[in-house]
Amino acid sequence: MTLKCAVLDDYQQAATRFADWTQLGDAVELTVFPDHLDSEDALAARLAGFDAVVLMRERTPFSATLLARLPRLKLLVTTGMRNASIDLAAARELGVAVCGTGSNPQPPAELTWALILGLARHLVPEANALRDRGPWQSSIGTDLHGAVLGVLGLGKIGSQVARVGAAFGMDVLAWSSNLTQERAADAGARLAGSKEELLAAADVVTVHSVLSERTRGLIGAGDLALMKPTAHLVNTSRAGIVDQPALLDALQSGRLAGAGLDVFEEEPLPAASAFRDLPNVLATPHLGYVTERNYRTFFPQVVEDIAAFLTGTPVRSL
Repeated sequence: MTLKCAVLDDYQQAATRFADWTQLGDAVELTVFPDHLDSEDALAARLAGFDAVVLMRERTPFSATLLARLPRLKLLVTTGMRNASIDLAAARELGVAVCGTGSNPQPPAELTWALILGLARHLVPEANALRDRGPWQSSIGTDLHGAVLGVLGLGKIGSQVARVGAAFGMDVLAWSSNLTQERAADAGARLAGSKEELLAAADVVTVHSVLSERTRGLIGAGDLALMKPTAHLVNTSRAGIVDQPALLDALQSGRLAGAGLDVFEEEPLPAASAFRDLPNVLATPHLGYVTERNYRTFFPQVVEDIAAFLTGTPVRSL
């Protein structure tokens, strides 16, 4: 029997460019969808005839209700080994195997610095002005050397961001609920006494926590109020860690100098979102993981996951 497999949200049509699907032979019939569907009804209709679905990170949520509407589904494969948008308990109850892939921590750390530097030196408005024959120099950049970098979450990504900050000559503060002085020092950072101390001291706050029930809303209105009016907030982790209405209010009122955002509560970001129009926001469409090296990790391992499932020995199970 041929396994009918759908790849969802392949915006760059990369799935077949970065992996050799022919090794699966006639065992798999592949269909790639480059577009995104928001409607559960539309998704259920599209996927009704498929046995396996490949997800690119969290672009399309797989809730219990959607899973229940796909009785033919046997396998979900997500890029990465963590996907908060899949109801894993419901998948287990329905007998749907869920597998993941490896990923590399460097790309989101690199994008974090692109956003920090872009904000500090007003790169987008200055580049646009030059292209549009506008004013020659209209802004004054912010110095990073000697400034305080606050890193919330010092895991694989946060540690890389911290080390780059130290290389720039920044005073790096780090905080998370279980962080020790030794781990902070290993990344070239000092341990802040509290989240509040970090927020009040930092010129740039960058978020690298994992989204969970414990960290959802970790930075709320009161926390944003502690930050310097000249400070910038950068989030390449998950939008839900920062209270989005409170962040929007702080940016619109000028109580926060600016933000670099790669993640949003709803993605793709709705056309009417105020985050698209604020002059003090440098926003990117969730590009943190979107690099050639990561894609050359994701898709070959997706093929491996499917091949292993076909032999009855799933790998990288979530």
